[in-house]
Amino acid sequence: MAVDLLLGLQWGDEGKGKIVDVLTSNYNIIARFQGGPNAGHTLVFNGKKHVLHTIPSGIFHDNATNLVGNGVVIDPVIFKKELDNLTEQHVDYKKSLFISRKAHIILPTHRLLDAASEASKGKAKIGSTLKGIGPTYMDKTGRNGIRVGDLELSDWKTKYRNLANKHEAMIDFYDVDIQYDLKELENEFFNAVDVLKSLKFIDSEEYIFQAQKEGKSILAEGAQGSLLDIDFGTYPFVTSSNTTAAGACTGLGVAPNQIGDVFGIFKAYTTRVGSGPFPTELFDEAGETMGRVGKEFGATTGRARRCGWLDLVALKYACQINGVTKLMMMKGDVLSGFKTLKVCTSYMYQNKEINHLPYNIEPENVTPVYTELKGWKEDLTKLLDNSQLPKELNEYIDFLERELEIPITIVSVGPDRKQTIFRQ
Repeated sequence: MAVDLLLGLQWGDEGKGKIVDVLTSNYNIIARFQGGPNAGHTLVFNGKKHVLHTIPSGIFHDNATNLVGNGVVIDPVIFKKELDNLTEQHVDYKKSLFISRKAHIILPTHRLLDAASEASKGKAKIGSTLKGIGPTYMDKTGRNGIRVGDLELSDWKTKYRNLANKHEAMIDFYDVDIQYDLKELENEFFNAVDVLKSLKFIDSEEYIFQAQKEGKSILAEGAQGSLLDIDFGTYPFVTSSNTTAAGACTGLGVAPNQIGDVFGIFKAYTTRVGSGPFPTELFDEAGETMGRVGKEFGATTGRARRCGWLDLVALKYACQINGVTKLMMMKGDVLSGFKTLKVCTSYMYQNKEINHLPYNIEPENVTPVYTELKGWKEDLTKLLDNSQLPKELNEYIDFLERELEIPITIVSVGPDRKQTIFRQ
C-alpha cells in the first residue's frame, strides 16, 4: 500500500501537526521522517493545547502506531520531557511509539556547538533554534554520529566521550564566550537516555516494508517547511535536512514509487521565523494584525513570526518540487475583517517580470507583483460546513486553485481539530 505524505509548503509553522491529528483516524501508522526538536507541532482538542517536537502528531490516537524515522535527529532530554507530558495526559505511548535504530542522537555538546557557531556569525547569523540540529546532521554526514542503535551496544559511552571531547575542542576554536557546565548537562542527558532505552527500537525500513505488504496505511509527517529545505530552500537561511517529498524516501527508507498522495499545507498568508529573505513581508498595520490575530509566535522558540501576504510564486515552486496532489489551507479565519487581500502572483526580477522562484530573492533583487481580491468580514471560527463559507472566501479559494492547478481539500478555520472544513 502506498505511503501518503504530508508536508509544509512555506517557511514552516503551517499547521502540519493539526492536520496530521485530524487525518490520523484514516491511517494505521504515522511516521516522522526528518528534522528534530526544532519542530513545534501544535494540536488543540478538548480545550487543551499540546505541542510536540519530535514525537509524531498521531500519538493521541489509541489505534495509531507512531514511528520516529531514521531521518530524524533526537535530543533525549527534550524527548523525555515530551514523554512526561504524555504521561500527564494518560497516553500509553510505550505500546504505540517506535524509534528507528538509524535515527541520530543530539548530544549536549551539539547544542553548545550550535550556540558557539551562531554567536560567531554576529550580524550574519541565520536564526538557528540552537537545538543542536545542524551540528548533529554535520556529524551524520561526517560519519561521526551516534545513532539510537548504538545505545544497545556496550561501548556506546566510549564513543560518546570521544565525540564530546572533539566537540569541546571545536567550541574552543570559535573563541566566543559560551558558559556551560558539561557535567551537569551530561547528568540530565544520561538520565534521559535511560528513559529513551525503555522504548522499542526497530529497524524501521523493514517495519514499514512489511506494513505495506500487509496493506497497512501509512502517513509520513514532515517538519519545518519546503522553503527551509537544505537544497531547495532560501539558502543559507534553511534547516539542515530535506523537508521536501524526497526527504520522506531517505528519511524512512520508502521507495519513490511507493509514495501516494502528497498533502501540501499552507497558510492563507505567509509567515517566517528568524532571518532570511521574505518578499511579501509586511511592516504595516496589516502585518501587525496577522501576527496578533494569528498568535504568530514560534511553538519551539517563542519568537514572533514575520507576517506577509500569500506568495503564490513561492507556493507554486513548493508544489512543483514536492509533486503535491492535494492542498490544505490553514488560518483562513485570521484574514477575516480585511477589506482587501493581496496575493503575490509574480516578481519583478532584474527589471523583468517572472513567475518562478529565482536563485536569489533578497529584497534588492525581487519586488512582488500583487493581485487584489475582496476580503470577507464574517467570523469563520464557528463554521462547520463548506456551504457556510462566505462568498468572498470561496472566491479566494477558487482563485488559488486556478493559479496552482491543485484542489484545496481542507480549510482550517481555527486551531481546534473540530475547526476543520472538508471540501469535495
